[in-house]
Amino acid sequence: MSDERPRTLDRILVILAHPDDPEFFCGATIAKWAREGRHIRYCMLTCGDKGSDDPDMTHDRLCAIRHEEQTNAARVLGVADLVWLNYPDGELVATLETRLRVAREIRKFKPDVVVTCDPTRVITPFGTINHPDHRAAGQIALDAIMPGAGNRMYFTELLSEGLEPHQVKEVYIAGAAEPDTVIDVTDTFDVKLRALREHKSQIKDPDGLEQRMRARFSRDGIFVEMFKRLVLA
Repeated sequence: MSDERPRTLDRILVILAHPDDPEFFCGATIAKWAREGRHIRYCMLTCGDKGSDDPDMTHDRLCAIRHEEQTNAARVLGVADLVWLNYPDGELVATLETRLRVAREIRKFKPDVVVTCDPTRVITPFGTINHPDHRAAGQIALDAIMPGAGNRMYFTELLSEGLEPHQVKEVYIAGAAEPDTVIDVTDTFDVKLRALREHKSQIKDPDGLEQRMRARFSRDGIFVEMFKRLVLA
């Protein structure tokens, strides 16, 4: 396994389902790349409007709360560039329409690297059921990359918007069933934890969460985040 990444890959698009997914899946890596001067953009597919058991909570109110929390958490990591597609939480499906919208964002931003999650993973690495939105997000992102974003004959309506095809060079799949790339994030792991604490509506026991995160991401005396890395170009 390797933690090497060519320094020419400066534009990174993180495509994930929910507010807090970037921090949980790969927050320390994002912070590491931000420190290195990479331009990182989040493409959030839902606004997490069902993440509450409060009987007085509404979808619109929770959506606004989670927008704010995610924006604050991203800033802790060094990311100020966020795009929201605002699909309803729990209803994300890999369709031509969702693929088109993500392909549009890829052509707009022209990332060297896309970060997403594993569309095949039903059980998480921690023995829990993976959220269906996570699987859908990974499928949508991969389908948008190939062939949607890179092929001129796909989604020709994007050409009329002035969006030429774009070839993503690499994909980093977080939470992958078979990771092959390990990134040492010891120097930025505390930044990940600080970012997670911004998701106050979701995290009721931040101290307990921190203990779990340290246990889950510790390996041989360092903290790591692992990915399946696809080199496409």
